[in-house]
Amino acid sequence: MKRLLTGLLLASAASLALAQATPVGVWKTIDDKTKTEKSIVRISESGGVLSGRIERLLAPDAKPDGVCDKCGDDRKDQKVVGLEIIRGAKKAEGENLWEGGTILDPNDGKVYRLRLKPEDDGKRLEVRGYVGPFFRNQHWIRVE
Repeated sequence: MKRLLTGLLLASAASLALAQATPVGVWKTIDDKTKTEKSIVRISESGGVLSGRIERLLAPDAKPDGVCDKCGDDRKDQKVVGLEIIRGAKKAEGENLWEGGTILDPNDGKVYRLRLKPEDDGKRLEVRGYVGPFFRNQHWIRVE
């Protein structure tokens, strides 16, 4: 009986550790320029494809009812809270990173190609948005 319980405990701990090494979860976004907390984003997975939505704004100057007036696609004039900013990322074969999707910066309406890479056993997430050889990195902190 002890062996069975120990085995179950180890298996659940291993599956929790594995789950934490993915971008799926809730993240506190940190601005790459000012190093301030900006928002809470929930990344979810459906059919092996990631998407992410803004759940809450944290910046003191953020407008809770603000809209993405600078967006140029189907997200134009949608409320920022609830806005899907990550679309279409998939796990890269043989690597612990997700790419191939896009990320939207709701402040300027620009859409970037995306790479997500979990770090520190899934406690941090390197978020890279890029156009051609140019890129921006942010490091988000896992909330749950």
